[in-house]
Amino acid sequence: MDKRIIAFYLPQYHPIPENDAWWGKGFTEWTNVAQAKPLFRGHYQPHIPADLGFYDLRLCETRSAQAQLARECGIEGFCYWHYWFEGKRLLERPFNEVLTLGEPDFPFCLAWANESWSRRWLGEEKEVLQEQTYSFEDDANHIRWLMRAFADRRYLRVKGRPLFLVYRPNALPDPPRTTDLWRDQCVRSGVAEPYLIGINAHCPLLDCRTIGFDGTLNFEPQLGVLPEPMNDRPSIGKLKRNREFGVNSPKLKLYDYAKARQWMIDHREWMMHEGICQDFPTVPSIFVGWDNTPRRRRNGVVVLNSTPERFEQGLAQLVNDTRAKSCAERLIFINAWNEWAEGNHLEPDLKYGHGHLDAVRRALSMPKLNNSAREIVSSGSQSAGAARERVPLI
Repeated sequence: MDKRIIAFYLPQYHPIPENDAWWGKGFTEWTNVAQAKPLFRGHYQPHIPADLGFYDLRLCETRSAQAQLARECGIEGFCYWHYWFEGKRLLERPFNEVLTLGEPDFPFCLAWANESWSRRWLGEEKEVLQEQTYSFEDDANHIRWLMRAFADRRYLRVKGRPLFLVYRPNALPDPPRTTDLWRDQCVRSGVAEPYLIGINAHCPLLDCRTIGFDGTLNFEPQLGVLPEPMNDRPSIGKLKRNREFGVNSPKLKLYDYAKARQWMIDHREWMMHEGICQDFPTVPSIFVGWDNTPRRRRNGVVVLNSTPERFEQGLAQLVNDTRAKSCAERLIFINAWNEWAEGNHLEPDLKYGHGHLDAVRRALSMPKLNNSAREIVSSGSQSAGAARERVPLI
C-alpha cells in the first residue's frame, strides 16, 4: 500500500463493572459527551454523533459500520487501545469479539496504554483507580496473550512483523529487557518478531530505538508545548490569549488549531537546533481536534478552528513527507477515530458530517506538494511569522 493511514481507536463505549463502581451505573464515554455544555459564545459543545449515533461497541453491527466508514476514506486499519494491568484487561470486550468473530474484516493493531487510571483524566498518578504495575513474569504472560492477536491474518504488519505500540515506553522498569523478551518469545513460538514502536507523548526527547524499540511515534497533540496547558488558575497570559478569540476569560485555556500544531512542530525543531536532543526518525501522527472540557469542564484544553480543511492540510503534508520512505514504513497515525470526550474524532458529527473523513480521502489523493504549499497555517488565519512564535521549553 502506498500510504498507510492508521487511526487510534477508543473502546470506551460500553459499560463495565469497574466504571460502574468508579463513575456510576451505566457509565461510558458517552456519559461525559452528552453532559458537555458550551463555556463561551461560539464554543462547539456538545459534540453529537451523526451516522452512528450514541453507539454501543458490544454490537457487531456498530463495529462493522465503523470499519466501512474508515475503509471508504482510505484508512488502512484501526489501532485499538489495549488496557493490560498484570493480566487484568479493561474495556476488552470489543476487541475480544473482533478477534474471536473474525469481523469486521478490517486490519488492526494494538497500542498498550500502560498508565494508571485516575479521576483526573490526564494520566496523572493521583486518585488512582487502577494502578499500572510491571514485572518480568508479566512481560512473559503479556506477550503470550499478544501472540494470539499477532497470529490473526488481519493484524497490521511492517516488513512482515506485527506492529505493536507502547504509550509510555520509558515507564517500563527495564525497556530493553522487556522488548528482548517479547522478541525472543515470539521467535521461539514461530511468530515473527513484533515491530515495536514507542509513543513519545510523555517523552518527546526520547529516541525509543535507544531503549529497545524499532521506532518512535511522534504523538499529537503534544499539549505540553502550549502556553500554560496545566495551569488551572486564572492568569494574565490566558486572558490575553483568550481575548484574541473574543473570550474575556482569565481561566479558560484556548488555542488555535493551526498555531498549536505549528508550535508542536517548531518546538521539536528548536530542541534539535539548541542541541537539547538529536534528530532521529519518527513515525508521524496528526490530531483531528481537541476539547476535553466534557471530562474536565472549565479546566479542559480547547483547540479552536480545527476544521476539516485545516486537518486536511496538515495530513496532506505528512503524506507528502512519507514519500521518501519504503512502502511498508509509510505509516501515519491519526489521533483519533473516536475520542469523543476529547473533541478528537474522525467519526461524523452533526457539525461537520463526513468532513474529516472526506479530508482524509482528499489528502491521500493529493499530488506531491511544492515548497510554497508547506505552510500549515491556512489562509485567513494568522501570518506564518506569528504562527511560528516560539514557546519556552516547559
